[in-house]
Amino acid sequence: MSTTTLTYECPPMLLGGEWRSGRHAQRSPVRNPANGELLGELGLASTDDLQLALQTTQKAFEHWRQVPAHDRCARLERGVARLRENTERIATLLTLEQGKPLAEARAECAMAADLIKWYAEEARRVYGRVVPARLPNSRMDVLKFPVGPVAAFSPWNFPLVLSARKIGGALAAGCSIIVKGAEETPASVAAMVECLNQELPAGVLQLIYGVPSEVSEILIRSPIIRKVTFTGSVPVGRHLAGMAAQHLKRITLELGGHAPVIICGDTDLQRAVNLMVQHKFRNAGQACLAPTRFYVEKRIYGDFLDAFGAAMQALRVGSGIESSTQMGPVASTRRQSAVRDLIERSVAMGARSVTGLAPEQGSFVAPTLLADVPLNAPVLTEEPFGPVASAMPYETLEQALGMANNNPYGLAGYLFTDSAKTILSVSERLEVGSLAINGMGVSVPEAPFGGVKDSGYGSESGIEGMEAFLDTKFTHYVA
Repeated sequence: MSTTTLTYECPPMLLGGEWRSGRHAQRSPVRNPANGELLGELGLASTDDLQLALQTTQKAFEHWRQVPAHDRCARLERGVARLRENTERIATLLTLEQGKPLAEARAECAMAADLIKWYAEEARRVYGRVVPARLPNSRMDVLKFPVGPVAAFSPWNFPLVLSARKIGGALAAGCSIIVKGAEETPASVAAMVECLNQELPAGVLQLIYGVPSEVSEILIRSPIIRKVTFTGSVPVGRHLAGMAAQHLKRITLELGGHAPVIICGDTDLQRAVNLMVQHKFRNAGQACLAPTRFYVEKRIYGDFLDAFGAAMQALRVGSGIESSTQMGPVASTRRQSAVRDLIERSVAMGARSVTGLAPEQGSFVAPTLLADVPLNAPVLTEEPFGPVASAMPYETLEQALGMANNNPYGLAGYLFTDSAKTILSVSERLEVGSLAINGMGVSVPEAPFGGVKDSGYGSESGIEGMEAFLDTKFTHYVA
């Protein structure tokens, strides 16, 4: 399908209860990474626009917090139904502006809907508790209340899912929310937000785009905002955490990842390879939970390299609009240059490169396996965020755990083994927030997702993700 047969327009912002054009002097170009085509120029939020968003979110919060939980649930579920009805249109917009294959874009839209639906249902289960009283004729209660207006910052790699995690939790808890979407992927997020907004009071959900430093400075420093949630890079996360700390604001950070994979000699190797190739090169490797560092038991290391290399080289790389495509481009020429540079620097230090095929035009990077990687190679310390996998052999599980934990990131990890003893040891000792054993599932709506070490703190999804948008109050009543 040609992009010329599809309609793409940069969306306005949902601001002050209405869809409005941004009044900033700057505009941000949006390009199709598969061919570099300019899709449009996005209007950005001015200082006045941001002040309007803040004023509106405060008023909306005072109303929304009073809406009964069952009503909030029903409204969100109607929005989710509309989101599912519009999956094809939203997925196409996502593929055009972000590059991922249509099948992956549809799956992301479905996952976003599942996340919001789970949070909607959880709105009816925000329970407090009664504490046994210490005095006669008295009562001690623990109550839960929405924390207040939320500022949410979401990136471009999974713009629907990563926005939905924040939107669903905030709205279900009774908070209003201002979402700063990624300027690279505005139309897909705006389409999702519109599906939800039709069921909401004006201003409860707002969507803006803008100059990142200006938006974060104004929103986080405003006394109106009581909660900040951010998904993105470690340096930006540190900066936003510092600003939030100055104003004593709660913040959830889901930052980078560099996921280790420990593959033991007793596993079904071909099954492990098939799963990991699919998972590694999803979204061209631009996923914080993507498996990146493969530690393979020495006796099967050669077989692993052969099987992984063959499966990787068989991937069909091209425009995400084409139905046969299994891996699309990276998001931009800037990301393309960064990934290629990381590969070149690692090869220069002794890594051996095995590559697949990719189109020469557009922001493509060939799927790449780096074998026999030296422990000081940059690909083992810098987050690749692209279609690059690294493989190293190990002799003992102790050695594998040592190499896997010798990294500042701690988001997701993977283990393949049939040994219960190994599962117990790795489950307790691998320094990650989520661990998948003999599979890929590290992120589902009903379970917490978050990292340790430089991968951030706090959780999204699960009851822990809901708790992040709630304040706790203790009341002691004596008659």
